[in-house]
Amino acid sequence: WGHIVGDKGSAYEIGLRALKAVLFYYDRDGRVSPLGRRLLRFLLLNELNDLPPWALTASKTDIAALAREVSIAASTGDRIARDILEGAAHSIATDALICAGRLAKRGARVKFVLAGSVLLNQPAFQKRVAAFIRAGWRNAEVVPLKHEAALGAVSLAKQLVEFKVQSSPALGHWTSNLGLLDSPTEQRHPLSMKLDELPLDRAILLMLTEDEKIPAAILAESKAIERAVKSAVRSFKTGGRLLYIGAGTSGRLGVLDASECPPTFRTDPDLVQGIIAGGQTALWRAVEGAEDDPAAGARALESRGVNRCDTVVGIAASGRTPFVWGALDHAKAQGATTVLLTLNPHLKIPRDHRPDILIAPNVGPEILTGSTRLKSGTATKLVLNIITTLAMVRTGKVLSNLMVDVKASNVKLRARAVRIVRTLTGWDEPAALAALEKTKWVIKDAVRQSPRKSKH
Repeated sequence: WGHIVGDKGSAYEIGLRALKAVLFYYDRDGRVSPLGRRLLRFLLLNELNDLPPWALTASKTDIAALAREVSIAASTGDRIARDILEGAAHSIATDALICAGRLAKRGARVKFVLAGSVLLNQPAFQKRVAAFIRAGWRNAEVVPLKHEAALGAVSLAKQLVEFKVQSSPALGHWTSNLGLLDSPTEQRHPLSMKLDELPLDRAILLMLTEDEKIPAAILAESKAIERAVKSAVRSFKTGGRLLYIGAGTSGRLGVLDASECPPTFRTDPDLVQGIIAGGQTALWRAVEGAEDDPAAGARALESRGVNRCDTVVGIAASGRTPFVWGALDHAKAQGATTVLLTLNPHLKIPRDHRPDILIAPNVGPEILTGSTRLKSGTATKLVLNIITTLAMVRTGKVLSNLMVDVKASNVKLRARAVRIVRTLTGWDEPAALAALEKTKWVIKDAVRQSPRKSKH
């Protein structure tokens, strides 16, 4: 997991524990421990008050270098140092035993290979870790690493490349660019061949004229969109979720739509989720190669525990995004309802990968060839608006055309909540405000206090 949140028992963690320990005992006892004096001498610092400022700017390597001093101190009988190493040894051994339990049956002979600078260069520490392992696994063989670990990584990489080529022909279909030019998103628009020479007024007119074609293209897919809405409603009513997954512009639009649901409809953030290839960083900066990894898409949904109650909407303008297809394949295998929203109506999908619902409006080529943030992005946003809005309507989040579950989290939304309550009850503003304050700004609860029937 890396040195910040993981790497238990590493030189870095031992060094960090040493820093914390010497400061703790100094605060408690009012004197510098032997280990503290050793660290000050090693770092050429004058007093323990100098340790925190040093630690703020120290690198991983700087802190890891303290592990050797801890080991030397432990060998001279320093109790604090010995406790630190004992905890580190126990931590490493525990992880090793858990791993062995996943790979082999109890009683089987298992080889535990010790690697890393601390284990290989500190004999006493190595011996203690080995003792813990043997105590926890009867037929354990504990040996130090004989060759540089990177050699094994290279060997394994070669095997994995060969395995992927031989065992995943279906994924290869989606990760290749064969047939990509069939997608309207990659075609050149005949009316914008001289876009770089057009006067601004004509360029603006051209772009807006093209955008006018989007609603008709979406309307042609209304039956498929209706099925997607019904699936989302079914998911909400059975404890499931609506998950959007995409890369680049498509992923950002999914995250945007999902993020608007909690304030607009007072939903739990888990109910509608947006997942983007490359994670949070990809929201504002391109993450190179993130969309080309189908396994990452599958892992993203596996990590969220996708199941048969969920509806998973893959968003891919060209329809070829490997990250999205990896996610859809995983969702399909778990029994979730799968939806593909694409702007490529010519996409040929193998039967084994075909989603339950296909939404494929044909908005034609982009004015700027291949720039799917334009018409494709607009069409995508419109479709997502329809899915979430109508699904929320069908699950009681809307009364008439009013947001009766809006989360009144700022001045504007509190004013809106007051207007909604007044509309539904006939109360004056002070009465509506009082009811909302009493119910902690939950509109439905406030309206229920009215003896009058709704006037919506």
